[in-house]
Amino acid sequence: MSSGSKLTKLRKRLGLTQKQVADAIGVTDQTVSNWEAGRFEPRLTISQTQALCRVLQCPLDELPSFQDAQKSD
Repeated sequence: MSSGSKLTKLRKRLGLTQKQVADAIGVTDQTVSNWEAGRFEPRLTISQTQALCRVLQCPLDELPSFQDAQKSD
C-alpha cells in the first residue's frame, strides 16, 4: 500500500474529509489531496505532525512514511 493510500485509509476510517484534515494542520484541502494521490510529499513542521496525529487519532508510528516511499526509486 502506498503512503498516500495509507493516509487516505487513516482519514476515511474516522469519516473525515480532506478539508477537515487540512484545516486541522493548516494546509489546503488540495494539498491533502496531492499527498493522498502521491503527487507531493508532505513537509510538515513538528506542530503540524502532532496535529495530524491528533486529527487522525493515531500515534506517530502509524503515519505513513513518505520518506521511505521516495527511497524506492
